[in-house]
Amino acid sequence: MDVVSELLAEVRARGAVFRQTIMKPPWSLRMASGAPLTLATMVRGHAWIVPDQHEPVLIGEGDIAVVRGDVPYAVADDPATPPSLVVTSVDYCPTADGVEHSSPSVRSCGTPGDGTTVLLSGAFERRGALSERLLQALPVVLTVPARESVCLPAELVAQEVARDRPGQQLVLDRMLDLLLVSALRSWFANPETNAPAWCRALDDPVVGAALRLLHDTPAHPWTVANLATKVGVSRAALARRFTALVGEPPMAYLTGWRIALASDLLRETDHTVGTIAKRVGYANAFALSVAFKRLRGTRPSDHRKPAASAPVDSQFGSRTESA
Repeated sequence: MDVVSELLAEVRARGAVFRQTIMKPPWSLRMASGAPLTLATMVRGHAWIVPDQHEPVLIGEGDIAVVRGDVPYAVADDPATPPSLVVTSVDYCPTADGVEHSSPSVRSCGTPGDGTTVLLSGAFERRGALSERLLQALPVVLTVPARESVCLPAELVAQEVARDRPGQQLVLDRMLDLLLVSALRSWFANPETNAPAWCRALDDPVVGAALRLLHDTPAHPWTVANLATKVGVSRAALARRFTALVGEPPMAYLTGWRIALASDLLRETDHTVGTIAKRVGYANAFALSVAFKRLRGTRPSDHRKPAASAPVDSQFGSRTESA
């Protein structure tokens, strides 16, 4: 499995709650759900994603936007429109000027009409539900234009949201998965995006082969020399080419990859730190702890604490919120 497939394979919604939100301009919503990742697509009209301290991003009909939740942001009809509402994880159908009242459909907020904007959005609410490696690879906002998307049309998703049939929850879960995976795959594959350097380097015959070896067997006692032997070039040639394309030397990249893997295992399993250390290539818990603190600024046990205190009734909480 290639590294992009490995990242996306971990995306799986359970219990997704889709919301279709219908608004009349002017409107602006301040998003405060605390979700680590949010997806939005326009059924009708356009919207601006306005992250704090970053440039606004326009999305049109059929476009998909994926927004990282660690940067506060608003969704608006115009970047200059001040937020009139704050949307939290429990506030799906707020009522205020410019926002229609909830319709009879349990998954829709507002009533269609002339000049209204129709937005579908979804949030993966728990950080442990998504790979730390995936979240770190993404920009604050990434967009995939409708013309580049090979995913479900927004209209089809909206129609499904309005239904209430046997097996509906499973259908909605898989739709949310497909929307997100399709958007991320298109973004990773587009050479004009600011996708991570390692992603573009996968196409290089030498560096790509080295990256796949590091990704597939991170626990192997790699050195630049034995990695170079595996890909059929000299040690100096690999170090030079790898650094030029990826942006850091091979062993520095491997350390970051191992720590990212350890981060996921700490959040997603109850394995001991020592067991995780050996799985990602460290001799013992102490060695992992030293490397982890150097890169993340905290100990592995402290990194695990937030997940340990989280409720267990929704291990992969994923819902679509009104926005």
